[in-house]
Amino acid sequence: MSKRVMTVIGTRPQFIKAAPLSSALEASGIEEKIIHTGQHFDTNMSQVFFEELNVPKPHFHLEVNNLPHGAMTGRMMEQIEHLLLEDTPDMMLVYGDTNSTLAGALSASKLGIPIAHVESGLRSFNRAMPEETNRILTDHLSSALFCPTKESINNLHREGITDGVHLSGDVMFDATIAATRRAALHSRVLDQLALKPKTYAVATIHRAENTDDLARFKRIIAYLEERSEKTEIIMAVHPRTRKTMERHNIAPRGIQLIEPLGYIDMCWLANNAEHIYTDSGGLQKEAYFHKVPCTTLRDETEWVETVSSGWNQLWTSNSDRPRRSEILDYGDGTAAQLIANVIARS
Repeated sequence: MSKRVMTVIGTRPQFIKAAPLSSALEASGIEEKIIHTGQHFDTNMSQVFFEELNVPKPHFHLEVNNLPHGAMTGRMMEQIEHLLLEDTPDMMLVYGDTNSTLAGALSASKLGIPIAHVESGLRSFNRAMPEETNRILTDHLSSALFCPTKESINNLHREGITDGVHLSGDVMFDATIAATRRAALHSRVLDQLALKPKTYAVATIHRAENTDDLARFKRIIAYLEERSEKTEIIMAVHPRTRKTMERHNIAPRGIQLIEPLGYIDMCWLANNAEHIYTDSGGLQKEAYFHKVPCTTLRDETEWVETVSSGWNQLWTSNSDRPRRSEILDYGDGTAAQLIANVIARS
């Protein structure tokens, strides 16, 4: 009998990471059922990613969104628990650090179902971030912990987690390699936006710490406006960010605002950018994968190797970037198959 895995995903980065791993699980003879929590639910933030990346159609849709953290996580847990009791999989698979991640891990843990956590061991050391709480709790509940870097393994060891820890490389790298090849053939986003390669910068803002603190949000916008005087900035506006702009009548000067893009177009836009400004953990790494310098619009980052390698810099930093170097820990684009092999043996 083949191993049966239940996967919980709910946000754009998780859809991207699931694409190569779901394919690898199928190739390894592992039966996977996918729960889509609905945390990201509109077409540009959800459905288009399934279509473009060939992520298997979710078996279950929970449609839980637009709620405070506690209510969102609780409602997800209630429904996930019901599905787990009906299906009784051999393992729960979760990605990253979202409310969907924690809801899946907690539900499985209470039912004694082993948990595999992809992207384990990341730490920003900022406990004010909901994502930090989610990733710490999920790591301490998991029995198979797939770490993208040696530093993430060190973080787990410092917390006393040593069993079931694997250096897997980064599944986002797997996804980016495939998406870039496809984008080169099919994306027309540069023509649609009248852009030439390496003549513009890309910006994204979506984290609550930036959008919900008005004074901080205005400082970030002013920071981007200043930089747009030298290089045109294209800003893909997240729904949360748009609400903040509309509520407070903020219209950034010199910045071209566009709707969120599908992954293939966003991949090609990033690949051809001169610079990237973002508070997204995923886009920080994608900037490195595309070999595009990045500035992180946060006071810290869990992807510390992107900073030490000289490809990334915090917007609050006054120090010079180190000389740019390769990040070998992210692997060679075969992280998904390594993870699938471990799950098949466990």
